This record gives sequence, structure tokens and C-alpha cells, in this order.
Amino acid sequence: MSNLRSRPGPPYLQYQIKNLPALPGSFGGVAVSQAFEALRTLAAASQAIAIRHVTANSQALCLTYRDFADRSRGIAYYLRKFGHKRVGILCPNTPAFIISVFGIAAAGAVTTAVNYFLDDGDIAHILDHSEVDAIIVDREIVGLLDRYTRSHPNVRLIVDEDQDRDGQFYAAVEEGWQYDKQTGGKGWDQLETQALSEESLIAISYTSGTTGKPKGAEYTHHGAWLATMGNIIESGLNYPQIHKGLGYRQGRVGYLWTLNMFHAMGWTFPWAVTAVRGTHYCLRKIDYTEIWELLKKELITHFNASPAVVRALCANPSGEPLPKPVYVTVAGSSPTPHLIETMANLNLEPLHVYGLTETYGPITKGYHMPAWENIPAKEKYQKMARQGHGFVTSLPIRVIKTDSPYGEILNVRQDGKEIGEVVFEGSMCVKGYYKNPEATRKLLSGGVLHSGDLAVWHEDGSVQILGRPEDIITSRGRKFSSFTIESTLEMHPDILDAGVIGVADDAWGERPKAYVTVKPGTQIDGNELIEWVRQNGISGLMTPREVEVVERLPATGTGKLKKRVMIEWAKGGRK
Repeated sequence: MSNLRSRPGPPYLQYQIKNLPALPGSFGGVAVSQAFEALRTLAAASQAIAIRHVTANSQALCLTYRDFADRSRGIAYYLRKFGHKRVGILCPNTPAFIISVFGIAAAGAVTTAVNYFLDDGDIAHILDHSEVDAIIVDREIVGLLDRYTRSHPNVRLIVDEDQDRDGQFYAAVEEGWQYDKQTGGKGWDQLETQALSEESLIAISYTSGTTGKPKGAEYTHHGAWLATMGNIIESGLNYPQIHKGLGYRQGRVGYLWTLNMFHAMGWTFPWAVTAVRGTHYCLRKIDYTEIWELLKKELITHFNASPAVVRALCANPSGEPLPKPVYVTVAGSSPTPHLIETMANLNLEPLHVYGLTETYGPITKGYHMPAWENIPAKEKYQKMARQGHGFVTSLPIRVIKTDSPYGEILNVRQDGKEIGEVVFEGSMCVKGYYKNPEATRKLLSGGVLHSGDLAVWHEDGSVQILGRPEDIITSRGRKFSSFTIESTLEMHPDILDAGVIGVADDAWGERPKAYVTVKPGTQIDGNELIEWVRQNGISGLMTPREVEVVERLPATGTGKLKKRVMIEWAKGGRK
């Protein structure tokens, strides 16, 4: 690879010369086609389970692939009947969400899935900016739309009660079935199970808005297809699951929805799990005791989660080593080596990935090398905590110098020391930000997609994230990542979560300050914790000046620490 590469144009246009070819024949690289093929082929097999769920009124719900396909078809025809082209989804992880993902696409419309952890102002901004003309919303959170609906009274609301056949959502499904009959009864043959153009939008996925108003990443059918296929391969959804005596059947995946579906379209897993004919286990909310119950009793093979969710799950009293491995794709922030070791001890097999909303979710994987089994455990888990290499469906990840002239893209040395910015290329990069040309130009400047994350590049080609600029602490002229200190703090048996920032110091420039949360029923003294950190390899400039115990750390809905909020805390802005 040349050290100097500068190409014109956004990355998504570089597919023809540098990325993988589309599949031949009818699929043609269209994101939802293979997932729709699963719906169509399994619709006749009424015993194939597509969705399992406990409804809002605590009733067990089991939908076959026939149910799944029929309801998706009904929503598609309902949207077609009223001419809806931009449809918002404001729901927790419910069957209505998954059904809507397929129904909206089949209607030839564009999905905007909204983070319901945002305030009503940001929610209103997203729905207005994406120009939705209908919203599918869960009854429990419909109040979040009050501000929006006051200024948009003509936007149609379809309220889901999450009670199987009750409410407006199911009524819309039935109305869609009737419209299908009235227009010739052609069923799926009259719907868009293959996009007319691979570069057309399938969704607009909004960022969390931590550095300004949320921005809408434009997802194309082609990019979403590459991400879907990448996740199938890299998370092992296509790998035969054979566990004798445990009721597993070869090739049947059970996927537990711990990841928010609104986040980067659920990392494309609604399509990925369906494409491999898997079962979606839906969760209205995160309940760690319930998750352990499901992991022990149900045929669950995979789930995705942020390190914060996995850490809390591992600390839950119900946790114990599982009789069968469950594969956990971890992303959102960097998992510590200690967390990876803890997961492995519980038979939660860690699959470490990294990506952005702007890359359809995961785009790199930390590949586990066989040689690592012959090195000390601590070193092995440190290597597993790296962000790794680019997906099989993406171009290689790169780390570039941050002080190059504008337009010049220079790689850093692959020595594990020189710090640079992570950038991406290829069709797994978004088309741009919707109606935001200035932000798009900045995102794609120099012909690469800029992550904003700082990292080092190791000799073996793997990348290791150090964090955002606010994660880098400069003390007496030396730069180091707060992640190293956080990793050590989380090894303490009483610590649940840790966040470290740099605070001003007259003598040293900056010194680390740590905020920690403790496990239920435990207490800890800050000074004693500082001494413990010293005894476990953190010394000198990296020793925290102080440790403050808090009830919870500020984080986004996807589990990323809000370091800027913590910096304001240190300035006396904590409420």
C-alpha cells in the first residue's frame, strides 16, 4: 500500500475500482433482497419461527415466518395506499420495528429510525429534517412526539400497542391486506423486494448529536447490502450451530436484540438475521436478570451490545458460565482486556468489532489468531481488545497523519506508536449527510471517510483505538490515552464502570481524573483506589490525581461515554 494516496470523490463512488463485485443474477447487491428471499421462501413453512417476544402486557408472542412475511406485506401495501415515501420509526426493540423495516423498504419508501433516548427537541429535528410523512410509534413513548406533532399535525401516526393484534399498527396491517386484494392480489410480486437503483436510499440514520444537531447518514441499498453480508460473515451468523443434546439444529441462529434497533439500523442485523433464516428474540428494555434467563433457557446463539451493557450483564448476580457458547459482537466503545477475559469465563465468546453510524455500524473486526493461545493470558486479551482489520466486504482500515496538508492522505508508521486518525474507504462508507453538504465535505475530505478517532497502527496491520481527542491526555509534553487507565480501573473487583479525563494542572499541564461507578452493595475509597492502580501498573504521569465515585457515568444511548460532560463536571458543572 502506498503511503501517499489522494483520490477525488467520495468513497462510495470508488466501488468499481477497489471494492468487491456485486453478486451475479437477481440479487445484484441490493440490501434487502436476500432477506426478502428468506421471507418469501419460508413464508409457506408455518413452523419456522421468525420472532419471539414478550409483549407490553406480558404475553408471550411467537411469530412464524409466514406471520412475519404477511405483516410486512400488509404494512407495505398500507404505506403504498396513502403514498408515504419517508417513514419514521420511534419504537423499542419490538416485532413492529422489524416488521416495519421490511414493510417500509417493500413499499419503496425510506426509513428513519429515531433514538428515543434523545430529548423531544432533537427527535422533532430528526423527523422534520428527514421529511417523514408517517411515523410508526410505540404507545409507551408516543408522548415524545407532542412537540413535533404541534407543528406537523398532518403527519400520520401509526401507534403500536405491542399487544399482537391490538391497536393501530395491526389495523394498518389488515388495511394493507385489503388494499392488496383490491389492487389485484399480487402480493409480494407488486412490491419492491429489489431496489430499482442500488444507489437509492434505504434509510437515513442519525448520529447521536453529541457535537451538535444530529446528522443524517444516507444509507444506500448497495452499502447496506455490503454491511449485511459483512455482519453475516464476521459475526458467524452463517456458521453451523451444532450442540448435541441442547436442542440446536444446524444453521439455525437465535439472535437476542440487546442492541437498540434504531442505532445504525440495528447495524443491519434486521436484514442479516432474516437472511440466514434466524429467529429474532425481541426485548422491550434491557433487564439483565431476564437476559440471563433467556441465555440459559432459549436457543440463543448471538447478541450484540456495547461494553457498558456487557459489563453490567457480567456483573449481574444471575450470571454464571453457560453450558454452550453465545457469540457476543461488542462495539460502541472499546472493551477492556479485563472485560474480554470476564466474558470468556462465562462462555460469552467476544467478537470485537468497530465502526460508526457513517459505516453502517461495524466495519472492522479483531480477528483471533491461533498463536495467541500460546502466549500469556494478559497479553492475549490485550491483543483481542484491538479494533483489528477491515471487514471482508470493506477496504482495509487506515490510520493517517493528522498534520498533513489539506487533501494529502499520508499513512502513519505501522509501529504501534505513531498516533493518527482512523479513516475508511469503499462502499461501506455512507453516501453523505442528508441535506448537509458542508458536513459531507468535511466527512469525506481527501476521498476518505474521517472517523475522528485517534489510533495507532500495529506492524501486523491491526488498528488500536486510543479514543477521540478528548480521550488523549497531555502531561509534561507526553501524550497517553485515558483508555489505558480505564482498563486498569475496571480490573478492580468492586468497580463496574470507569471514565478518565484530563484536568488542568499548573505544574504538569494536565493530570488524569477518574470517575467510577461501583457494583451493587460495595463501597470504595478514592485514595485507596489510586494506590491500587499504582500497584497494578499505572504510575507516574498516568496516575489519577483524584477518583470520584458517582451513581452513573454520562453515556449516549449506545453506551459511549460523554467525556465532554465529564470535563464540565471537573470544572464544577456537575448537577
